Amino acid sequence: MPLHEEQAGLILLVEDHRQIAGMVGEFLERGGYSVDYAADGVSGLHLAVANSYDVIVLDLMLPGLDGLEVCRKLRQEAKKSTPVLMLTARDTLDDKLAGLEAGADDYLVKPFEVRELEARLRALIRRDRRQVSAEVLSVGDMTLDTATLRLTRDGRELVVSPIGLKLLAILMRESPRVVSRRDIEREIWGDTLPDSDTLRSHLYNLRRVIDKPFAHPLLHTIHSAGYRLADLESEVATAAHSA
Repeated sequence: MPLHEEQAGLILLVEDHRQIAGMVGEFLERGGYSVDYAADGVSGLHLAVANSYDVIVLDLMLPGLDGLEVCRKLRQEAKKSTPVLMLTARDTLDDKLAGLEAGADDYLVKPFEVRELEARLRALIRRDRRQVSAEVLSVGDMTLDTATLRLTRDGRELVVSPIGLKLLAILMRESPRVVSRRDIEREIWGDTLPDSDTLRSHLYNLRRVIDKPFAHPLLHTIHSAGYRLADLESEVATAAHSA
């Protein structure tokens, strides 16, 4: 079976630029995807909440509600975990961080090659369809239920993006082992690797939620090696007690 047919799915395209929307929609439909379309943020949010899409392609600058607000409402109010690929005309790190913090899974900077857009869509669909066994993971005072996607630390419920949950699941399963950047990227994005800012931006936003409000961090960067999730204070206390 051709890759297009194997991975084809239902896409919501929210884009107010008619020419871009027409080009993207036509290309995806030729590839076997079904595409719903909205030209403003309010209509896009309504469709996103009312239907089950494989991926939402969301422009940042939209009339009515902008893409950031649509994404926030989708995640925080509607509790939808549908993968979101954000389109932006701005290539600054702050803009990328804002998109990821709002709950986007990936982003593309305009102008873009429509073939790259499709490759990123396929990667998001492949990742989202991958079967994950239901389990409850714990590191220190943080717990993630992979069946309900409920994340808590010290009894407080935390909200992170779908990619953030995937990152946590990888690091919690391997804890306290160090996981390389390359291994994390390939686990999440497959062979369609994002640019160098993407993982760093997701980790930055993840730290803001799971570590900053608490007394000590769980997420640690190991220089030139990768990342680990571990309760180092408990490890030190246990070692001191055993000595």
